[in-house]
This record gives sequence, C-alpha cells and structure tokens, in this order.
Amino acid sequence: MSDYIGEVVESGTKGFIARAPRVGEAPPFGSFVRTDAGSPVYGLVYEIITGSREPGRKPDAYDMSMEELRREQPQIFELLKTEFHVLTLGYLDAGKIRFALSPLPPPIHSFVFECTDDEKEALSSEDFFLRAIITSPNVPADDLIISSLLGAQRARKSDKDFMVRMGKSLSRFLKDDYERLASILRRLL
Repeated sequence: MSDYIGEVVESGTKGFIARAPRVGEAPPFGSFVRTDAGSPVYGLVYEIITGSREPGRKPDAYDMSMEELRREQPQIFELLKTEFHVLTLGYLDAGKIRFALSPLPPPIHSFVFECTDDEKEALSSEDFFLRAIITSPNVPADDLIISSLLGAQRARKSDKDFMVRMGKSLSRFLKDDYERLASILRRLL
C-alpha cells in the first residue's frame, strides 16, 4: 500500500475527507482520485487543510524555517495532520464508471489513490465532471474547473481537441454568465 495518498476518515455520498500519510503531502488541488474498497469511488480534490490533530487547538508560530523546526522541534510534526476533501464524480459499477453518486459512500479507512492517466481520460471523456463541479455548493468551482481540465489535458498528452470540446461544454453550462465563462477560459490559456 506504499503508493496510497490518503485514508478515508470521513465519508458521505457527495464526497469524503481523507488524511494524507504525511503532513503536507496531499495530492494537488484538482487531482482526480479514487478509493480502493468496495465499489471504487472517483472524485476531485477540492480542499487541502493542514492543522492540529486536536480539535480546537491551533499550532503555535515558532519564528523558524521548516528546516530549523524539523531539526530543533521535530515532535511538533507529530501533532499535525493534512487532510484533503474530495467531491464525488462517480463510482465503478460492473467495470463501468457511472457518473452519479455512489449508492454507498466509501468505507472509513479505505485507501485513496491518484487516478491513472487512463482513469483521468475516462473520467473526463464527457463533460459530466464539469456539471458536477458547477452544481456543487461549497466548492471553489471556477478554480476546480481550471485545475481539473489542466490535469485531464496532461493525461491526454495535451490533446488540443479536448480543451475545445470542454470549452464548448462550459459555454453551454455558463451561457447566462458570460463574465464567469470568459474568466475561466482566459485562465486556461
């Protein structure tokens, strides 16, 4: 299990929270990820938080560089955690990705992995993931669209037709908000 990037610590049908195995080593914002237990659930990382392991407690400032802290106060890193929040895009059902909420959320303590390039291509082959982002409350939708599109494009080895197709989909989804659409498209260039 050395290549896992997180372990599910909170789970729901719309998404889940996973804890990274090491402080500060979460997958990047906008990464496509999947769980490994039961029916794999696929999603996008939309929030990364590092903080205290103890609720209600905040880390102190030590006025030292990270190198100095690791050398002089290594124990403080034992008191921290890095967690990432994932928006559910779909799940695996009989070998096929279903672009819908999973009938059951991923089990607590299941492992989370970064998707392969083939999985990223499958998850972004249609515009379902864009609709899921746009319609989800409490996610930074515009930035998540940009990051996920750039990641999906890298998985496709910079296939320019992909971005044209997704740009057309965005123009349909955001037809009543030209300024928002223009802002997203400008930041993709």
